Amino acid sequence: MSGKESNGKNAWMHLQKNAGKSNTSELETHIEIGRYNRLGVQARSDFGVYLSSGDDRVLLPNKYVPEKLSIGDSLDVFVYTDSEDRLVATTVKPAGVVGDFVFLIAKDVAPFGTFMDWGLEKDLLVPRNEQQDRMEPGKKYLVKICRDNRTHRLYGTTQISANCDKNTRDLKVGQQVDLIVHSITTIGIMAVVDNRYYGMMYLNETYQKLFIGDTCKGYIMRIREDGKIDLSMKKPGYSSVPKSAEVILYRLDKSGGFIPCHDKSSPEEIRKRFSMSKKEFKRAVGSLYKKRLIELKDNGIGLIK
Repeated sequence: MSGKESNGKNAWMHLQKNAGKSNTSELETHIEIGRYNRLGVQARSDFGVYLSSGDDRVLLPNKYVPEKLSIGDSLDVFVYTDSEDRLVATTVKPAGVVGDFVFLIAKDVAPFGTFMDWGLEKDLLVPRNEQQDRMEPGKKYLVKICRDNRTHRLYGTTQISANCDKNTRDLKVGQQVDLIVHSITTIGIMAVVDNRYYGMMYLNETYQKLFIGDTCKGYIMRIREDGKIDLSMKKPGYSSVPKSAEVILYRLDKSGGFIPCHDKSSPEEIRKRFSMSKKEFKRAVGSLYKKRLIELKDNGIGLIK
């Protein structure tokens, strides 16, 4: 077993062993562990500089100390704990902070967990009991960065749905949200919503090719009683029609003024040509027809020049 695996195993076994004990007094601090802190330079030592927030302080090792840093200066640093549970600061930026969902590469796999590369000298451990499925070195996984409130250790979990907020009262139908594609099933695309919630976009509401790890904008289509969220890439209702009409005019212009699509065309053909649902297509075509910008033919639609 490598030194990293040994230290990681000892640390995680120590966390589990002491899970029921109250040892937070050793690490009770106003400094936010697992996040960025703006701290003042308090003192120098042979090992680096001590940064402080009130009565609390943390060591910034020499290799991270910027040139011309003086006592009394302020510095933005990321704070976490080392293998011996001591607070340590760094100016290196990790892939994310506590609460973030990020895609990370698995570096080493041990019986007790998997070490993930998140940009820091100390890898992020995803304990075995926090893994959704078996993890393999070299593969990328969506991980939520977490902090154990008793020990203050940072760890990761790939049990994404279970670690998303189920309280959706702050969300509204039609609201635009940021999505991270987590997985793709035969029914739809599972995604993290606004770095907080979990939702699904049915395949017939997906109008562009998406892959695991992609980020995109989406809209809340429906919020179910059980808290589950239905998503779409189009804004619900008629508010998306003007933009869809612009897409149709653009595609018509690029196709020489005619496209063989009409109300009898299949949803698949319409989605392929216009990246929208058949319902959206018919709404947009109706809007353009009323404005006398297009003409309807038996075999398609054409621009009126």
